[in-house]
Formats: sequence, C-alpha cells, structure tokens
Amino acid sequence: MEELHQQQRDAVLWLKLNRPQALNALTASLVDALTRAIENAQRDSGVRVIVLTGEGRAFCAGADLKDPARGSPEAGADFVKAIGALTEVIEASAKPVIAAINGIAVAGGLELVLACDLVIAAESARLGDAHSNYALFPGAGATVRLPRKVGLNNAKHLMFTGDMRPASAWMALGLVSEVVADDGFIDAVSALAAKLAAKSPLVLARMKQALNDALDQPAPIALRYERALSNLHHFSADRVEGLSAFKEKRAPKFQGK
Repeated sequence: MEELHQQQRDAVLWLKLNRPQALNALTASLVDALTRAIENAQRDSGVRVIVLTGEGRAFCAGADLKDPARGSPEAGADFVKAIGALTEVIEASAKPVIAAINGIAVAGGLELVLACDLVIAAESARLGDAHSNYALFPGAGATVRLPRKVGLNNAKHLMFTGDMRPASAWMALGLVSEVVADDGFIDAVSALAAKLAAKSPLVLARMKQALNDALDQPAPIALRYERALSNLHHFSADRVEGLSAFKEKRAPKFQGK
C-alpha cells in the first residue's frame, strides 16, 4: 500500500499520510516520500498551496516505534534527524502549507503540525506532545516551535504532562486557526486552500519569509527587512496585476512574478 497518497486539485496539492492501521505513524520511507513530495512541489509552478492530512482516525501518531529503521540508538537518532529535516523543508516552503488535522496528532505528528503555516482541525481531533509519556526527547522542533506558538508556560505544561487536548483547546492557545465540524471538515479545508491559491504566490511567499524571520530579529532590523521587501515588491508584475484588477473590478490573474 502506498504510504503517501498525493492528489492535485487545481493548484492545491493534497498529501495524505496513508498508514491508517498504524495511525499514520512515520516510517523512514514515509518521511522520505513526504520530504521529496514537498521539495518537488516547490519546483512545480502549477502547485500554489500544499495540504497535509491523514487517512483514517489519525493525522499522525509520530514516529513508528516498531519501524526496523529504529533498530539501534544510532539508527533512531538518524531517523529523528530525518523527521527534523522534513519539518525544516515544510517551514522553508515558499508555498503555504496547511495542516488539516483530521484526527489524532501527537509527538512527531505534532511537530509536523508546528512546522505548517496554518492549522485547521476537525472538531473530534485531539493533539498532544506525548514524548514524556515514554521517556522520549523530541528532536523535530517541539522545544523550539511550540513555545513560539503557544507561549513558554503552556509549552512546558503540554510537554511535561504529555496530555492530549481537543482541537478547541489548541485553538484557544493559538496553534489551531479554525475548528470545523467533522462532516464539513474537507469542504472547509478545500475552501481555505482555494482562497490561498487564488492569491499572488509571490506576495504570500514574501509574507511568509518576513513573518518567519521577524520572530528571531530585533524589531528595528525586522522593520528594515520588511521595508526592503516592500520596495522590491513594488516592481513585481503581480502587484501591477492586483492594482489593475482592483481598478477594473475583476478577479486578478496572478503569475507569481
């Protein structure tokens, strides 16, 4: 069975983890397939938005602890390193990546979510860190990204306890952008992805770059960087098209240039 199901709908690439019998736990081959799929999407001008989701009742239950690739401490460390590299590929993607949380998301699954740009969750979904429950230490970004998303004290409580919480609780913490009834979940994700795909891919890429970089910069430096990007963007074809469409009262046709 194919571990990663890929489907492109118009300008949206859907990547579905497809190991439902194992709660979509990550194997070395699945991590490799997902990494390659996102890297390939960066080179495909026909893809403007990426949606990451799971098959069955889980989004992703983290690393598959039964995977033969984790047979030794050295192999296990290499495997976690590969998951960490995957999260960096997601975070660095010039194209928006939406985490569509259809079900359980824990440990490495939560770390995938933390690397995504927007998070939309089904009402029944539950998320947690869970590493501490098995004396495991996260290696794919949880200690760095979680406090940036939900605050230091909340991150400590979530990581120390290993508790899972409903999607609504994570929305209150700021990680989840929207919680949707299960029966309308796919339609809601599709509508959000289509909305983003209709925008200028150039301006979204530049916004993502500036927003991500600003977190680690003093405000004066981040503001100078924003102004530099803004000045550069004045010479883009998409900006010209956007203004023309506004004046002519029509839908813009962006080329990403």
